[in-house]
Amino acid sequence: MTEHDHFEGIVNRPARPVGIVGYGAYIPRYRLPNTEISRIWKGEESPGPVIEKAVAGLDEDVITMSIEAARNALARSGIDALQLRAVWVGSESHPYAVKPSGTIVAEAIGAPVHIQAGDWEFACKAGTEALVAAMGLVGSQMGDYALAIGMDTAQGKPGDDLEYTAASGGAAFIIGPAEQSLAVIEAQYSFVTDTPDFWRRAHQIYPEHGQRFTGEPAYFEHVASAAGSLMDSLGMKPEDFKYAVFHQPNKKFPQRVAKQLGFKPEQITDGLLSPVIGNTYAGASLVGLTAVLDIAEPGDKILITSYGSGAGSDAFVITAQEALPERRGAALSTQDYIARRTEIDYATYARFRGKIAMK
Repeated sequence: MTEHDHFEGIVNRPARPVGIVGYGAYIPRYRLPNTEISRIWKGEESPGPVIEKAVAGLDEDVITMSIEAARNALARSGIDALQLRAVWVGSESHPYAVKPSGTIVAEAIGAPVHIQAGDWEFACKAGTEALVAAMGLVGSQMGDYALAIGMDTAQGKPGDDLEYTAASGGAAFIIGPAEQSLAVIEAQYSFVTDTPDFWRRAHQIYPEHGQRFTGEPAYFEHVASAAGSLMDSLGMKPEDFKYAVFHQPNKKFPQRVAKQLGFKPEQITDGLLSPVIGNTYAGASLVGLTAVLDIAEPGDKILITSYGSGAGSDAFVITAQEALPERRGAALSTQDYIARRTEIDYATYARFRGKIAMK
């Protein structure tokens, strides 16, 4: 028995190799500075855990933003939406309690009616749950292409610590055969436990969180276990990767877990977006991945690890392919979306996000 035998059967490698055929991000243009939040609730413009956060506009929600990201992914993929066999949307802020977001997104992008369509939930890793499912569908040859989306809108309670980071945005990925991909998904591993660090009951408007409990034993235990176990199973070390992307609830958490695992600051910098757009929940680690794919070169290896409260992490090893540099220019880059910025004040934010009760 080798040192890696205990991972047999728990590290996911599809029967048919798969990869990312197309990808796209969407980040709304509106930005609320942390100093504006502290001005309202603390009476002073003190810095917060991020610089500012992206805010969805009056005409934006998880569905509209998912459509934009999906169109970007289709543009980079070179395939027709009619070739999709699944459209899955991961989020914790779906517009409807009973009505799927996936069906609306599928019809809006021109997908066929003979597909799988639906929604996924697992807090901030709902998007990577959809991604793993897409790997399974394509890898089992039930279909050649599947669309997985991670998208969310800000839900922080007014005045709560979460309001400083809870942002809007996300990303979409089309999974297909490895030989057609921009980046091959080499392997995947998941780690979950019942850790109630963050929750929202039915009919409750805003989520609750366990304060310091959200770090230990929640975020760090799950992210480090998922990423470390996947690397161990493959016999890989931090130096084997060009980039590492970890879920970004704030700036400090991914930096700390990266150091804990042995990664250098320069390996995570290009995927660290939380200081300027906040925590996009189900899209956080996936938006980070799009930023890395925007600059990665063929042969570069990428480690991405999501985190979802409740709690769990999905880790992936991805290798950039020859087609990536020539195809990424088919859609706006993640940095293009970040640069497209309109600053708003707290009153505008409260109106946009429906925080003023009218009845």
